This record gives sequence, structure tokens and C-alpha cells, in this order.
Amino acid sequence: MAERTAATSGEKQQNWSTAIWLALPLVILGGIIALFLATGGGLELTSPAPVEALTIERVRLYPGRIEITARNASPKAVTIAQVIVNNAVWPYTTSNGATIPRMRTTTIYLDYHWSYGEAYAIRLFTSSGIPFDVSIPVAFETPKPDAKTLLSFTLIGFYVGVIPVYLGLFWFPALRQLGRRWMIFLLAVTAGLLVFLGLDTLTEALEQAAATPRPLQGNGLIGIGAIGTFFLLDVISKRQAAGGRSEASQRLSLAYMIATGIGLHNLGEGLAIGAAYNVGEIALGAFLVVGFIIQNITEGLGIIAPVLRDRPGIRHLALMGLIGGAPAIIGAWMGGFAPSPTLAVLFLAIGAGAVFEVVYEIAKLIQKDAAYKSAPLTVFSGVMTGMLILWVTGLLIK
Repeated sequence: MAERTAATSGEKQQNWSTAIWLALPLVILGGIIALFLATGGGLELTSPAPVEALTIERVRLYPGRIEITARNASPKAVTIAQVIVNNAVWPYTTSNGATIPRMRTTTIYLDYHWSYGEAYAIRLFTSSGIPFDVSIPVAFETPKPDAKTLLSFTLIGFYVGVIPVYLGLFWFPALRQLGRRWMIFLLAVTAGLLVFLGLDTLTEALEQAAATPRPLQGNGLIGIGAIGTFFLLDVISKRQAAGGRSEASQRLSLAYMIATGIGLHNLGEGLAIGAAYNVGEIALGAFLVVGFIIQNITEGLGIIAPVLRDRPGIRHLALMGLIGGAPAIIGAWMGGFAPSPTLAVLFLAIGAGAVFEVVYEIAKLIQKDAAYKSAPLTVFSGVMTGMLILWVTGLLIK
């Protein structure tokens, strides 16, 4: 009993000692930071000019009114002092006061009778005299979230995502008649499609990251979303494989993962189309819809490729088509009614991570296939075919 008490006491002392050694460097670091801030390290830390940054997150136009939502990305609070519209000083009101605390937003309201189709240049001046420009290339009434507009964006997402993916699934009965080498080729085509989609999604995420406030670190969000999703799906896949599931079941899981990755990519496509309509670029939005319809029919092929030798059933095929296509509807809603560069970056990064992880799973599936050793050229030609298909169809969109 005495030995057990002594051992317990020794463990407690060791725990306290470990905690002290862990905390001590942090305490010292805090003291050093406080000393530097108090003394400046011998440097003059006062900036000769104020450092101010405003990020224009959204511009909304309604009859007789312009609304501008701005976020303060500066180290300190920023005060809006003056607004100029087309070289004329214009009165304004704000939702949360003219002074915007760090990382907070305010909406600037302008009672201005704009004309449809005209261009407007707006300049915001802070109390320090620093200008921030807002450009409206084409004046267009911002869609309101009513039942009619909601239905319109739903139909757009349906045309872009759901219909093409399901049309691709209709190839399932014909493709089942192909031999083993052709199935390897189709798996490789799927990998090529997904590599291209992943790179395209990553590029879109980087473009959106440039529009996010600097303190939110858009590129860092891309890393968190992409890498986190990749490893999370990898953990799920390994647990499924360790659970003793049959190969057919694992191939079905891979098909669902492909559908999920494609669905996240289609969410990004919906965001782009909704945002185009939101700012009045109707011609661009219609062009994107037609282009994505043509391009996305190949995504159905990618979903069914892993299960061509199996019989997944109509229910599974229908669900996979919904997972792959329906997120385009959600993306169109978000892009049309509440566009947010930060959320777009995160969703696109998650989509890229999911797509690249699925490519990794397909590569493992191809390597496990007994016919792989005799078909390296088949794999190479399949990957290149998949990438070229999306590159050619992308000429209709970019």
C-alpha cells in the first residue's frame, strides 16, 4: 500500500514537472513580446502613414439604391468619411456606423437612381484620405431571394449538374459489355478526368483567395481544406479496407467517393454561375451553363467506372448521380443570393482535396488489378484521354 502511494505521488510530481517545463518557454516568450512592444527594440514603430485596407465583399443594386458591403482588413478601425459616385460627392448612411472595427463589416447605403446597363465608378474615402474604388461595369438589379428566383437558380443547377451526370450514368449497361483491358482504360480515363477537375478546382480556389481579406489568409484556407479533406477520406478508406469488406463493396465505396468529389467540384461550378447572374453577366452565365452541361456528361462515366464489373443496382446509381450533380444547385443558390469569396475558397479547396484523394484510390485499384502489369500503355492513354476530354470541352467555357 505504501509503495502504491509513493508511486502515485511520484507520478503526480512528474506530471507537475512536465507541465512546468512545457509552460515555462511560453511564459518567457510572453515576457519577451511584452518587452518588445513596450520598448520597440530600439526601433520607431509608429507608421508614418496609416495602414488601411477595405475589402469590398458585395455590391447590391435595387431600384433607386446601391448597397456596398465592406470589411475592414486593417490592423485598426477604419472610418468611412466620404463617398463619391461618378465624380460627385454623394450622401450615404451605414448599417453599423461609419467606423468599422477590425475584421468587421458595414453596409453603405446610397440613395442613387442608377440606370440599367450603365457603368458606375464609386470611390470610398476614409478619414485618413485613403481611397478605395468600387466598380460597377453593368448596372443590374440584384436578384432577390424570392420563390421565382430560387426556382430559376434550382433549374440552372439541375441543368448543369444533375442532368449531365445522370446522362453519363446511362452508359452503364453498354460499358458493362467491355473486356478487362477496356475497364482498366475507363478507370484510367476517370483518373485523368479527376486530375483535370482537381487542378481546375485548385486554380479557381487560388483566384478566389485573391479576393478574400488578407487576415483570413485565403491560401492557408486552401491548404486546410484540401489537405484536411485528403487525409480524412484516406482514413475512411483505410478503415473500410481493414473492416474485411469484399472487393465489390470497396469498389462501390470508391464510386461513392468519386461522386462526392465530383459533387464538390460541381458546387464550385454552381457558385461561378450564380455569381455571374448575380452581377448581371447573363450572357456569361448562359455560356457557362451550356459549357458545363457538355463537360459534365463525362462525370457520370467517372462515377460508374469502378463498378462496371459489379451490379450496384438502380438505387445506388440514382443516389450516386444525385450526390454528384445536386451540389450544383446549392452552389447556384449561394453564388446567386449570398456570394462569399471566403466560403468559395473553402468549398473549392475541400473539393480539390476530395478529388485528388479519389485519384489516389483509383491508382491503387488499378495497381491491384491482375491485368495492370500488361497494360501500362493502356493506363497512360486512358489518363491522357480523360484530361484531353475536359481540356477540349473546357474550350467552350473558359
